[in-house]
Amino acid sequence: MTNVLKQIFSFILPITVLVIVPLWIEKDWTININFSLFAGSTLVLIGLLIMVVCISSFIRIGRGTLAPWSPTKKLVVKGLYRYVRNPMILGVLIVLLGETLVLRSQNILIWAASFFVINTIYFIVYEEPNLEDRFGDEYCQYKKHVSRWLPRRRPYHQYQTEKQ
Repeated sequence: MTNVLKQIFSFILPITVLVIVPLWIEKDWTININFSLFAGSTLVLIGLLIMVVCISSFIRIGRGTLAPWSPTKKLVVKGLYRYVRNPMILGVLIVLLGETLVLRSQNILIWAASFFVINTIYFIVYEEPNLEDRFGDEYCQYKKHVSRWLPRRRPYHQYQTEKQ
């Protein structure tokens, strides 16, 4: 599979989570111009920006994609990944919360919570052990210093000592 095709297919996952599932579960697409529209739209834009930065980091630094069939060849611990281990998923959650506000949708909020729980289980059971196998001590050190979900106040620097 060519790199271009791999990159195109890697967008299937976010589009499914952010567009197809919300379209399927939310029947009422009435949008009123009010504060929730402004706040929700702002969250959607912030989440999409985070996702674009993460996808770019995967391609440029990791030499791969977010898709499991074309994983990164190098561990990405730069950019947003210096603050939190899963900024991509946080970006997706921010978009889903923005959609929740824009559409005032309890169904999309439930989907966002479900998505978070599913991903937490996936990371604990599969993703993190896989990354430990693939990247060894480099990932173990990173995991020790950078939280799965809560961003650090200061950026993580690879090879930092225990005292920091």
